[in-house]
Amino acid sequence: MTRTISRRRFVRISAAAAGIGLLPSGRPARAGGKPVIWRGTMLGAVARMDIYHDDRSEAERLIAAACAEARRLERQFSLYLGNSALVELNRTGILVGPAADMVELLSIAQRYSKLTGGLFDVTVQPLWDLYASHFSREDPDPAGPAPAAIKDALGRVGSGRLSIKRDRIAMPRGMAVTLNGIAQGYVTDKIVELLRSRGIAHSLVDMGETRTIGARPDGAAWEVGIVDPEVPDRTEAVLPVVDRAVSTSGAYGFHFDSAGRFNHLFDPATGNCGHLYRSVTTVAGTATAADALSTAFSLMDQKRIQALMSEAGIERVHLIDVAGAVADLVA
Repeated sequence: MTRTISRRRFVRISAAAAGIGLLPSGRPARAGGKPVIWRGTMLGAVARMDIYHDDRSEAERLIAAACAEARRLERQFSLYLGNSALVELNRTGILVGPAADMVELLSIAQRYSKLTGGLFDVTVQPLWDLYASHFSREDPDPAGPAPAAIKDALGRVGSGRLSIKRDRIAMPRGMAVTLNGIAQGYVTDKIVELLRSRGIAHSLVDMGETRTIGARPDGAAWEVGIVDPEVPDRTEAVLPVVDRAVSTSGAYGFHFDSAGRFNHLFDPATGNCGHLYRSVTTVAGTATAADALSTAFSLMDQKRIQALMSEAGIERVHLIDVAGAVADLVA
C-alpha cells in the first residue's frame, strides 16, 4: 500500500523561506524583518507558523501558546491518537459532554454536507477502512474491494445519521467519523484567531492548511505556489493572497494501491474514488471552508463548482484536470 504523510501537501509557500524552527531569542526584531518560524507536525501533516512581531521573545511566547492550543485540538480531532475524543466516538458511538470545539466542527461539517448534496461527508471512514484492509492483504485484487463489501460499507455512511447536541454526540454502531477533510482547516482558523487576539497583524499559519493574517509586513501579498501534481519540483501557478486561506486536494495525495487507481477522495454515494482532477485549490476567507470545499469540489464538475462557490464562501478555485488542463474559477 502506497502512503504519504499527508493527504494534501501540494501547496508550497514561497512568501517566507528563512530558517527551520524558532530563531534565536534575545534580540529585537522589527516587523519588517525576519519572522520567527516554527515547524512541526499537526494532525499528521507538516505544519508551520511565521510570526512577525517587534519583540522576538513575545513572538516565541505566541508560538508556544499557539502550539499548546493546536495540541489541545489535536486531542479532540485526531484519528491517530489513541485517547482522542474522535477515537472514543468511533469506538463507542457516543460522546457525553463533548468539547464545544467538537460540537462546532461536526455542526459545520453537517452544513457543508447539506450544501454539497452529501459529497462532503465526515462519516466515510468505513470506506477508508475497507480499502485499507483490502489493499493490506498479501495479494489483493487490483480491481479493488468487492461490490458487496462497498455496499456494506456505504450502509454505514451518512452524516445525517449523526446526532449532534451540546451535551452529547451519538451515531449508530458501525459508523465511524474522519475529520481529515476539515479539521486541519479548523485548527488553522483557531490559531489565527488566537494570534489576532494578541495583536498579530502579519503572519502565515499552516496547520495542514494555509491561512495568512494580513499582507506581508512590506505590504505585498503573500505568494502561494501550487505545485504541479506531475512534477513536484515545479510550481504550476502562484496565487497572491492577503488575509485569506488556501487549500489543495488531489487524488494523488494518497493511494491505497501502487497503480494509483484508488485514493482517499471517496464519493459517499457510490463508494468509488474521485478522478476528475489532478488537484483542486480553493481560496476562501477561512481555512475551514477552503479545506472542506477543496475535498467536495474534487467530486464535482466545473459547472456545479461554479454554482456553489458564492454560497460556500469560496472566492477562487484553481483546477488541474486529469488531462492537465487548467481552469480558474472566480465567484
